[in-house]
Amino acid sequence: MNDTRDPERNRFSARLGRTAKLGANLSGAAATYGAARLFGGDQADAQIAAALKLALGRSKGPLMKIAQMLASIPDLLPPEYAREMGSLMANAPAMGWPFVQRRMRAELGADWQAKFTSFEHEAAAAASLGQVHRAVSLEGRTLACKLQYSDMASAVESDLGQLHIVLGMVKRVGKGVDPSEIGQEMAERLREELDYERERKHLALFKRMLESVEHVALPEPVAELSTKRLLTMSWLDGKPLKFFLDAPLEVRNRIATLLFRAWWTPVGQYGIIHGDPHLGNYSLSEDAAQLNLMDFGCVRVFPPRFIQGVIKLREGLEKDDRALIEEAYTLWGFTPLRPEIIDTLNIWARFLYAPLLDRRVRAVTDGVEPSAYGRREIREMKQKLFAYEAVTIPREFVYLDRAVIGLGAAFLHLKAELNFAELFDQCIAGFSVDAVSARQSAALQDAGLT
Repeated sequence: MNDTRDPERNRFSARLGRTAKLGANLSGAAATYGAARLFGGDQADAQIAAALKLALGRSKGPLMKIAQMLASIPDLLPPEYAREMGSLMANAPAMGWPFVQRRMRAELGADWQAKFTSFEHEAAAAASLGQVHRAVSLEGRTLACKLQYSDMASAVESDLGQLHIVLGMVKRVGKGVDPSEIGQEMAERLREELDYERERKHLALFKRMLESVEHVALPEPVAELSTKRLLTMSWLDGKPLKFFLDAPLEVRNRIATLLFRAWWTPVGQYGIIHGDPHLGNYSLSEDAAQLNLMDFGCVRVFPPRFIQGVIKLREGLEKDDRALIEEAYTLWGFTPLRPEIIDTLNIWARFLYAPLLDRRVRAVTDGVEPSAYGRREIREMKQKLFAYEAVTIPREFVYLDRAVIGLGAAFLHLKAELNFAELFDQCIAGFSVDAVSARQSAALQDAGLT
């Protein structure tokens, strides 16, 4: 919820300056849109996409992150736009040491350095909302200190104020798709990501949900060294996923199995997803026997009936049962839902669900070139949607679609060969709306998220 009492969120001068800059950048992109539509011919989409990328790239920070989120929803943007938005760099320049000192003093007090044995000056990682520093506690424990950038709440509010311009352009170029619900969903999740106290609770939540999943590790938060804008956790040693892409198939399959269970178990048993499963949020032990999960800022809690829709759609596609398929889309909230729109949505659904429908060991791509993976289905679906009135994408669907694609990308990079249908059955075993509702309610309450 938008807390108007938050002094950083309401720092008027910071918001005013950023809003003016963003407005100028996006106005230039909008002008390019008009000119390219009039004179651009076959190159119009590419010209507009490049202009929008330039405007958002100059903006940095939250709005650029939103643009990347839009690009990661594969059924939303034309290929030219998705390609340009996806190429934006998520990382912001790291804060220098004097800046870090001021931020740490603001969070832990003037004597903050006395609370650590050591604190590295250089950031170990930098992203759009903050950066991570390696430190050592007074007890000798290695820590990861995630520190939010100064005035980030104000930057988010300024950027969200300009989001309607970006979504307006998306609506004009992505005919057949109404992105209004997407904007609301992104705004809510982005505001939540600013609250590191909430992320600390997310860690407790996922620790509970993943108790039954072996060989998965999460960082442990250090409450006394954490605030709303500083999250201190245990440091997890590990190698990025990219170091294992050429490992033997047995190793790659083990990693993919861990990834699948770590993501789908919370979904199938609690109705809760990790909304940002990109490759940088995982690392592995030297022997790839343990998967480390990191960054729990983006978490989505679903009504259990939405997860019922996920399962019903899979069952409907598997049985070619039209009634079950329509019920699933209804549970998700797609509108309008006429027969021809259901047929069109099924093009993407059959592609997305293909590994879960095929009860055999297979690769995610199953013989399709990775570079062509999903392109034919997206193109066919969008061409048909253009003929209808705009279909509203339900807000709950935004992060589910994005996360499933992110997870699929990891399997694609690993070239894993698994029985994905069997793994899915294990993760949703015993599903019922009542059971998931009870588990979800208890888990959220224990984590302090109710």
